[in-house]
Amino acid sequence: MSASAAAALSAAMARIPPVPADPAGRELLARFYRALGDPTRLALLAFCAESERTGNECVVHAGLSQGRVSAHLGCLVSCGLLEVRRAGRFAYYQVTDPRVAELVGLGASMVADHAAGVAACARVASAP
Repeated sequence: MSASAAAALSAAMARIPPVPADPAGRELLARFYRALGDPTRLALLAFCAESERTGNECVVHAGLSQGRVSAHLGCLVSCGLLEVRRAGRFAYYQVTDPRVAELVGLGASMVADHAAGVAACARVASAP
């Protein structure tokens, strides 16, 4: 690593808040990342970040059964990443915090920079 790259990394790391010191805090942070760790949930987050979406639109977008999409949406709602608004028979979903879109975009950017390593990593299982 060059001296300038090391300096840039050091400066970036100084701005990153530390991982929680307590085990419960680390577990909570890991659970947050596990909620993001599913390809369908990532697709639904990106879709609902664009604008408010109906449950039916989410089903069509995901290309999965209504039950499976509902389970994914339920996970994202219960984690606080999506909010649901009910109007009659319809449910409308949207991202609750604009940082979610930023985080997903940052992850995509990092994967683009490290795609070969991520793809080759045998310690992190691929989605079923």
